Order: sequence, then structure tokens, then C-alpha cells
Amino acid sequence: MMLNDILIPTHTQMLGALSAWLGKAEETLSDGARALLTARLAPDMFPLSIQIRFACVQAQEGVFRLRQETFPTSIAVLLDEGRNASEHPGSIADARARIAETLTLVQAIAADTPGIDPATPIAHALPQGMVFDLTAEQYVRDWALPQFYFHVMTAYAILRAQGVELGKPDYVAHMFAYLRPGTEPSR
Repeated sequence: MMLNDILIPTHTQMLGALSAWLGKAEETLSDGARALLTARLAPDMFPLSIQIRFACVQAQEGVFRLRQETFPTSIAVLLDEGRNASEHPGSIADARARIAETLTLVQAIAADTPGIDPATPIAHALPQGMVFDLTAEQYVRDWALPQFYFHVMTAYAILRAQGVELGKPDYVAHMFAYLRPGTEPSR
């Protein structure tokens, strides 16, 4: 299995779910959208607007890193927006647009991504100066997926904490494509 066979479906499913959660939030809390985007789980954590942008950054970064290509400007734009999101959180429509842009980009490059040997060395440098030396497989397993899920799940938790009615079916909506007919619980 190619590493992109893991990342692309995961990014597609979970970013799609995140967009749907935001749609639900917009319907539920139309008057409090700005407050929602500035909500945090803890004082030292990033607000929802930044969690969404960083989920998009992680999705884009992962596929470009595996392609061993320079990052596109879209990643720098998301990072800059994220750094300023506490003062300028934007709107739910803005957040959903960033997700849609990321999905379009990730899906387009996935179609043209060659396989990468899981043992390919990946040097992953962080802004603080730390560098992790990983294989492509380790990068996907130990960094790309956990970091992506961290931001998506933090967004989910913020939405729940702010009163958006989300549950497990919203989180695993992609799984219903695999549901055996006749096994759905009655309500």
C-alpha cells in the first residue's frame, strides 16, 4: 500500500466531516459564529479558527512532504492566517472555504503522486529549530496522521463544548458507506 493511500482518504473524510460540523454549527449558532471561532478548550490552546487552519496545513504539508516538493504558497497563507486568527478569526464560510480549497488541492495532487518507498528518508524541521529524521512510513504514522487528527479532534471538542450537537455518527459519517444493509439501529 502506498503511503498516500492512507493520507488522502483520511484527509478527505475528516476534512469533509469538519466542514459538515461547521455547517451544523452555522445552522445552530448563526448569531454566535464569531464567538464560536474564537472559542478554546483551554486558555493556552489555539481557538477553533486556528485549529481548522492548522488541520488544512497538516493535510497539505503531508502530501507535499511525501512528494518531496517545496511547499506551495497556500501553506504559508494558512499559517499566516493562523498566526492572526485570534484577532481576525474570519467566518464559518471562510473556514469552510479553506477546507474546500485544501480538499481540492490534496485530491488533485493525489491523482498525480508517484508511490514513495516507505523507507525514504524524511527530514522534518520544525520552526523552533528541531529536526526529526524519519522514514516516510514513520513520518505518516508518527507525525502526519497524529498532527492532523489532533487539530481535527480539537475542533470537534471545541464545537461540542460550545453547544453544537455533534455525536459519533457525525465523526464517522464516512463509515456509513460500509454499513451492511439491515443492521442500522432503529431510533
